[in-house]
Amino acid sequence: MHEQPIPPFADDGRPPWGRYEPYLVDGAGSSVGATGVPRPTPPRADPKSPVIHGGRPPLAGDRSRRPSAPAPHTTPGARQTPGLPPTHTALVCTALPGLAVSDESGQLSGQGLEGFYRGGRRLLSRCQVRVAGREPLAVQAGMTGADSARFVGTVWASPTAGPDPDVVVERVRRADGTERITLRNASLRPLHLPVEAALGTDLAELGTIATGRAGPELPATVRDSGLRWATADASACVTANPAPTDALASAGLLRWELDLPPGGATTIELRVRPGGAGPLRAAGHTAAGPLAPARAAGDDPRVGPLLRAAVADLQALLLRDPAHPSDTYVAAGAPWRCGMAPAEALAAARMALPLGTRLAAGTLRALARTQLPGPGHRAGLIPGPRRDAGPFLPPGCTGTEATLIFPVLLAEARRWGLAEQETKELLPAAERCLTWLRTAVGDGPYLPDPQPCGPARSETQAHAYRAALLGADLLDTYHRPGGTELRQWAGTLRTAFRADFWVEDRGGGRPAAALAPDGRPVTHLGSAAVHLLDTGLLGSGRLAPGLLDKVQTAQLARLLGGPAMDAGWGLRGLGAKETGYNPFGHRTGAVRVHETALAVAGLASAGYEREATGLLRGLLEAAPHFGHRLPEMFAGEQRTAGGAPLPHPAACRPAATAAASVILVLTALVGIRPDSPARSVTLRPVRSAPLGELGLTALRVAGAPFAVRVSRLGLAMVEDAADGLQLGV
Repeated sequence: MHEQPIPPFADDGRPPWGRYEPYLVDGAGSSVGATGVPRPTPPRADPKSPVIHGGRPPLAGDRSRRPSAPAPHTTPGARQTPGLPPTHTALVCTALPGLAVSDESGQLSGQGLEGFYRGGRRLLSRCQVRVAGREPLAVQAGMTGADSARFVGTVWASPTAGPDPDVVVERVRRADGTERITLRNASLRPLHLPVEAALGTDLAELGTIATGRAGPELPATVRDSGLRWATADASACVTANPAPTDALASAGLLRWELDLPPGGATTIELRVRPGGAGPLRAAGHTAAGPLAPARAAGDDPRVGPLLRAAVADLQALLLRDPAHPSDTYVAAGAPWRCGMAPAEALAAARMALPLGTRLAAGTLRALARTQLPGPGHRAGLIPGPRRDAGPFLPPGCTGTEATLIFPVLLAEARRWGLAEQETKELLPAAERCLTWLRTAVGDGPYLPDPQPCGPARSETQAHAYRAALLGADLLDTYHRPGGTELRQWAGTLRTAFRADFWVEDRGGGRPAAALAPDGRPVTHLGSAAVHLLDTGLLGSGRLAPGLLDKVQTAQLARLLGGPAMDAGWGLRGLGAKETGYNPFGHRTGAVRVHETALAVAGLASAGYEREATGLLRGLLEAAPHFGHRLPEMFAGEQRTAGGAPLPHPAACRPAATAAASVILVLTALVGIRPDSPARSVTLRPVRSAPLGELGLTALRVAGAPFAVRVSRLGLAMVEDAADGLQLGV
């Protein structure tokens, strides 16, 4: 993976943006923006790490997967990048590698992102239905599952129909490339209905569509009971059942002549396929999927649909490692990031451990194959793209984050029930991650990001510290060397961090976001600080000690629960009083669901239940406004009475970390802390029971179903567990 060196900081501690245009490399190795868009000009890096159906990260020395040259420097404002097509009103049906993106009318007009996709290519961009020469009037649209949407329209087919429509048109669209169009005669007379479907496609790739560079529609040919389109490297066909009465290639039309008796109905099914391909086999649509079908119920009626949607979204985002189909992982999110994003895949698998360890194992195995080989200072690193960090810091390397999460996920998966044999097979890859950490740190207490001369970010130190403690525990368990050295370094880091990263002020102080290479703190307050509360699970239900001391942790809890950070719907990415705050900014003010969930779980585990409860309730009250399908982020505008959260027009929904965050939050409320090797599980519920009674069923601990209930008094009780599993103290 290509990475440009980070330049020295300017005198004010901020990077000299005028002399630096970072290069973000996506999973396919192309220099693109947040979602496949060509790199924007300075002063900002791209808001998301880009992955568009990208397979695995590029490997060292793989020149075919790299940009040929760095993007030339351009003057700000010299060129404009087209805006991304908005997704906040789109209905995105997901069953990767299949997608179907529609607006609320149900008609696919060929505009924006609309269409059926497979593997990142648009197979059908236009599907406009007319009945008796009229387009149906849209009356209702909604998701019926993570992979399907339903659209209802009405038509006045008869000139004597009066004010009431006489035909109801229902369309059910699925991500697997099927659409069922059902017409019902609502009148008291028989109807003869000419029906047309106008079809077309450009066979464009999603990244091309996102930049507004998709070409014109291709000419069609008649094939079997439908139409076909082809280019030199791709083709697609649409077949219909029943077969159309007429098929006109020049106009891209399929026509039927239908007779419906009073109250009668008939259905036309369209199937969209790549040329020569069979039906879609989505990784999440198998009987033996990696995720347990967890359910939630209790006094708060929102928890049930919220968890149901979260599990369905994770299943919809599952992908198989092409070379090892038994290994599955989750893509980062649809529609923009439908490929492997290492840091997000590992983070989602970690939060989803209560649904079983199979997703974690598949993700770990897939990413172990991408580790950079040795020798060299990058040996053991898991490659990952750059990620925007807002206006105060240069982009960070998600490869650093992924490399540090890897041993943590392995250690915690073992606690949740990962088999000893699987743990041992993955241990060498975790050791290489930990060796890379010690090499990258060298003689200093801090881990720069990006390497070798980037800033020391607060969250990077939190990731590294947690990896050292949990990694040392893992190494000791299997009698591998290095555990003592890691603990000693973690202790040195903890001592230095508490002194160097804490910035005193009249408000009680705050943790610095980073230290510049010259040691000066970058002092803005953002949601990245929540990573300081995420210490990781050790044995006997114990959490690892934190980087902050008790007084500093209490002050951080106060800041996170205050009005500058809590938008009323969740945690802002940047405090509302900070310079550069933008409620729609990816890292400068939008509510990011993942970091809000980390704040809720971390605050609750540290004993700050009031602050945790405030953020939790805001997130739960935002969920119904998104149909209980939380996006990766939404605007950080302050909540008002009777208001609603503002969607972000470029947010992924579904998003892997947002979906997995629901699992993290609910299991944090009941406080499940397993230690499968010791055949025990400890419960540390939130004593204030902010949601009243809460029950979680069909979880998995120690390889067996697990169910737990928390009463309105905050008392937890195990209702189902593996044989021999003991309740810890």
